[in-house]
Parts: sequence; structure tokens; C-alpha cells
Amino acid sequence: MTATHLPLYSEVIRKSFATVAKDFNLTIENCPGHTSFITNERLASKIKDGYYPFGYLADDKLVGFASLTDMGGTYEMNDVAILPEYRHYGFGKELLDYCKDKVVALGGTKITIGIVEENTVLKKWYATNGFIHTGTKIFDGLPFTVGFMEWKV
Repeated sequence: MTATHLPLYSEVIRKSFATVAKDFNLTIENCPGHTSFITNERLASKIKDGYYPFGYLADDKLVGFASLTDMGGTYEMNDVAILPEYRHYGFGKELLDYCKDKVVALGGTKITIGIVEENTVLKKWYATNGFIHTGTKIFDGLPFTVGFMEWKV
């Protein structure tokens, strides 16, 4: 990923997470840090050693994104996104499997994620793909509970 790609990646992330924001009534006023409101600058701030961003192309069009961050052998996965009109074709699973393979190749031991706990459809999807629910936490300023899941190599 280069600086020239940031606007493309940010747009895919915002459009993909807009459905979550709508489903859970998240607005820039009640949840300004939600991924559906990511800016190019906020995405750029993640770029550092141990950060691995991935785009997903379908028909030569960027339709998905995911990132991994090395936390010392454990990799945090963030911003897993597929544009709504490209969902239900297996692209999300392909992107997730690619991230799993990348963690294995990097010598990692597990992937951790945080999701909107109340998003039962997403939680079930991750569980179907080998992730185990490890707990929840309520953060000040967030209008939802954060659920934590992990996948072990």
C-alpha cells in the first residue's frame, strides 16, 4: 500500500462498514471512531513496521480490504471489508483465508479480532471460520459492546 492507494482503501472500508453503522445506528456523533468513518489520515497512521494491508480485487476492481498488525507473534486483524454489492460470493472468506495463511507464513501463533458483539451474524461467520469467542468489554464512548475472538494456528 502506498499513499496513492489510501483514498481507494479508505473508500472501500467506509462503504463496507456503512452497513454496520446503519444496522446499529452508529453515527459520527455517537461513535466517531467507528470504522465506517475512517479517514485517509487515520488509515495512514496505521502504516508502520509490522503492519500488513491487503486489497482484494474482483474484475480488476478493488472490492475488499483487510489488515494485520504484528503484536509480537499474535496478529491483530482489522478493517476486514467487502463492498456490499460483492458480498455472498466467497470473497470475504478468501480474504480471511489469505490473512490466516499470511500469519502462518510470518510465524505467528494466532489472529485476534474485535467486533460489535451484538452483530450475531458476523460473530457466527467468524465462528464458522474457526474463530473462538474469548470475551467482551464495554468501552466508554462506544454505543455497543466489543466482542473479542481469536483464531489459533
